Amino acid sequence: MSGADEELVGQLLAHARFLGSLSTIGVPPLPPAPPAAVAPADATAADGTSLESIRETIGDCRRCKLAAGRKTIVFGQGNPKAELMFVGEAPGAEEDEQGLAFVGRAGQLLTDIIEKGLRIRRAEVFIANVLKCRPPQNRNPEPDEIIACQPFLEAQIRAIRPRVLVGLGKFGAQWLLKTAEPITRLRGRVGSWEGIHVMPTYHPAYLLRNPGAKKEVWEDMKVVLQLLGRRVAS
Repeated sequence: MSGADEELVGQLLAHARFLGSLSTIGVPPLPPAPPAAVAPADATAADGTSLESIRETIGDCRRCKLAAGRKTIVFGQGNPKAELMFVGEAPGAEEDEQGLAFVGRAGQLLTDIIEKGLRIRRAEVFIANVLKCRPPQNRNPEPDEIIACQPFLEAQIRAIRPRVLVGLGKFGAQWLLKTAEPITRLRGRVGSWEGIHVMPTYHPAYLLRNPGAKKEVWEDMKVVLQLLGRRVAS
């Protein structure tokens, strides 16, 4: 078998594993979720894993092919004890330059959603992505890349233990809900990830192209406020 054939087989196996991890049953409209435990000051998971130790484990990651083209690893940033956490798709060009999640045009819109819509300071939430390295030309994440990054995002969520997770766009929502359903069907339907409420909604980059969808995202954010036990702004 040639090197090219082996690479193709590896990609197919990774894709099969990824699809096998997804549920096709669908997402319940509003499953019960117990109140999340208050995270200690260092945001440590039940098994003792902290955000700091997760970052140390990632190191100068070479676990997938994205390492060859990235400039920086975008770990995510925000309050390590956040009640609200956003999960996007992957870093873009500006994120790759700065090493921070959501700092480009879509990031500016996300900031408006958080601060002007939810009336929460951006510094109070935590923001991360399914992938921690930028895909070439901002292409979609591939299954082997998602699988390589998955343990680290899972560990981050368990360490932070937010009350609500917001899945931004197709990849953030599908990853959290373990489903292959399109974002147009998932959007607005509250699901659950390890007992944490999940709200799937449109990605800010989609809103830049389709500003009319902002009304739907605001409806989703009102549900997020309710799940957080906060008053919806009039």
